[in-house]
Amino acid sequence: MFLENLKQLLAADMAAVDQVIRKRLHSEVLLINQVGEYIINSGGKRLRPALVMLSAFSFDYRGKHHHDLAAVVEFIHTATLLHDDVVDESALRRGRETANALFGNSASVLVGDFLYSRAFQMMVEVGEMRVMQTLADATNTIAEGEVLQLLNCHDADVDAANYMRVIHCKTSKLFEAAMRLGAILGKASATDEEAVSSYGMHLGTAFQLVDDVLDYSADELQTGKHLGDDLAEGKPTLPLIYAMQHGSVEQAAVVRGAIEQGDVGKFVEVLQIIRATGALDFTRQQALREAELACAAIATLTDSKYKQCLLKLAHFAATRQF
Repeated sequence: MFLENLKQLLAADMAAVDQVIRKRLHSEVLLINQVGEYIINSGGKRLRPALVMLSAFSFDYRGKHHHDLAAVVEFIHTATLLHDDVVDESALRRGRETANALFGNSASVLVGDFLYSRAFQMMVEVGEMRVMQTLADATNTIAEGEVLQLLNCHDADVDAANYMRVIHCKTSKLFEAAMRLGAILGKASATDEEAVSSYGMHLGTAFQLVDDVLDYSADELQTGKHLGDDLAEGKPTLPLIYAMQHGSVEQAAVVRGAIEQGDVGKFVEVLQIIRATGALDFTRQQALREAELACAAIATLTDSKYKQCLLKLAHFAATRQF
């Protein structure tokens, strides 16, 4: 219901963003068009582009650069997905074959590079140095997060603080950047800009925490990905970390072994341990806490339908089932 309301609120603007995406995705190289169209049209909530617009409208922005920057954020996000699926050797995303499964790893990596570079062309055209600084910093931080996650794979000694650092870099940073871009366009005060940026960081963290819960609890038809993918990739996410810390010695050893070996064959046993230790409930509670922090961050913003939408979005991020 919330997503439908969000789509209705931003319908005209999202249509304009889609036009920008289609126009700027075009290349004389056919394979770029094929791979780009495939991944862009493969579904997704388009939350990051929506954040650019919700933030800009919260500060009464009335220009047109928000459409361009929303498309830029979507291009950057799509590029990370293309690269992620190659690194993770994923075969399914959003219920469809991944681009690397369909077109090959080389095409996915190179088209991801194209999307990154096209995004930077577009942000330069906006002609605002702080826009370029925000997105340059974000893409660099995201890359660091990807490398940190790679280093953490199959390492059962990763603690919650290290795990949260990966989330903040890899996922939350683009949410934060999207909100900051809207504030820059809307000429927000420094205080308000930091407030909405903090909102974005906490929102992105809540969103990723729930993603990690859903990898052990969701309906595959709803999420469009295989349950246990994180375990198969040896990713020590918070449900696993908590289960090792609060389970018996024997339970911790099972989870540890599954992480170190990427043993998806242990998925059912690991899932039983996760449930027995309350790890999913704990992770959900952490997501709710992040959502509350997101809402608190924008408490002093002038009330508007856009602020109300941001508040509801935080709740949605922490309570969603898909």
